[in-house]
Amino acid sequence: MKQIATGSMDSSVMIWNMKPQMRAYRFDGHKDAVTSVQFSPSGHLVASASRDKTVRLWVPSLKAESTAFKAHTATVRSINFSADGQNLVTASDDKTIKVWTVHRQKFLFSLNQHINWVRCAKFSPDDRLIVSSSDDKTIKLWDKNSRECIHSFYEHAGYANHVDFHPSGTCIAAACTDNSVKVWDIRSHKMLQHYQVHSGVVNSLSFHPAGNFLITASSDSTMKILDLVEGKLLYTLHGHQGPVTCVAFSRTGEYFSSGGSDEQVMVWKSNFDCAEGIDDFRLQHKAAPSLQAVGSSTAQPPLTPSEHRSQACDPSEHANGQDSHTKSGSRSQSRATRSQTFGPLSSSSSSTHQIQTPGLPPHSPQVQALSQASDGGVPPGLASTLEHIIGQLDILTQTVSILEQRLTLTEDKLKECLENQMEIGLHLQRREEA
Repeated sequence: MKQIATGSMDSSVMIWNMKPQMRAYRFDGHKDAVTSVQFSPSGHLVASASRDKTVRLWVPSLKAESTAFKAHTATVRSINFSADGQNLVTASDDKTIKVWTVHRQKFLFSLNQHINWVRCAKFSPDDRLIVSSSDDKTIKLWDKNSRECIHSFYEHAGYANHVDFHPSGTCIAAACTDNSVKVWDIRSHKMLQHYQVHSGVVNSLSFHPAGNFLITASSDSTMKILDLVEGKLLYTLHGHQGPVTCVAFSRTGEYFSSGGSDEQVMVWKSNFDCAEGIDDFRLQHKAAPSLQAVGSSTAQPPLTPSEHRSQACDPSEHANGQDSHTKSGSRSQSRATRSQTFGPLSSSSSSTHQIQTPGLPPHSPQVQALSQASDGGVPPGLASTLEHIIGQLDILTQTVSILEQRLTLTEDKLKECLENQMEIGLHLQRREEA
């Protein structure tokens, strides 16, 4: 895991770098609360949605360059990249779902059958379908190519705050305001599972990449880990002081992170899918004195505030959490898991976030270099410097990639201009000859 993106009620987007000696970046551009953020599949872009009715595409680098997309006429609630990174889908209070092209940075088309605010919209893993949830108490399944609604799932007790596809693409899960989590088969249109495990509104959910587990976040201040194979609740996680507003797994499933109205972002180590199982899921989170970059090696002992320094973009922001131990489960043995807290986000609520692992497996060469240095193979100072250099090279690579895309667009526009000039010249020539 390299980075986490978060959005907040303070209208900013934050990119948190998980490597030591690297800073957190704060991106300002939205004029109102940021409601949703996501990395592109390549990791070269970050998309954000806001109450200011706009969508922005950011280059996650020091310059914080962004492009604003404007087509919605009300708050944009949700944003999601297609699996190939070529398109974006957004959901808005203007009752529409809009699809955009990323590289051309243009609005393509709208889906218009909802009759109330649209809370969430997501692409299917194969990009053929779009699922959306609305305050009109429906969840709609759309064919992206024909732009038609192919099925509607109806809610009766409430509406779905959040909806997403299972990694297999065969079913969807919904986080509902009636405190429930529901899973539907999109082929038979039948409800497969119904979990009534929260005592408050369910705000967000995320499938484990393997598809066996589902994590949910609720206003009851807890997260729940559900075993989809067994159809039962596995663990209840406590950590946030107040509603948990968002949760997301990393792309490998090795980590997940959560955000809440307590202005905290917490990073958790996933070990509930280990072969040996977990008899007692214990979460230990330590609040550091300020925003910080945290190494991804799990072989080291839990970090304490004195073991690392902050390189936050705003030194005035400090964490206010305390050490706590929370455990749930009924068996006797215990297994420790570490979560790292970031915060506060200078706001009353943090919004949707996405953990970023762009193309790196859990034990990539970059991560291994850091772990080996800790074991004495390379001096820690040198390893830290090398990690910093690698991080800067990543940023340069991303910047070059964006510049190449812009050059391509410029070349296309110049070509169009030349063709237009030639056509005008020929037209004038014909008129003179006539």
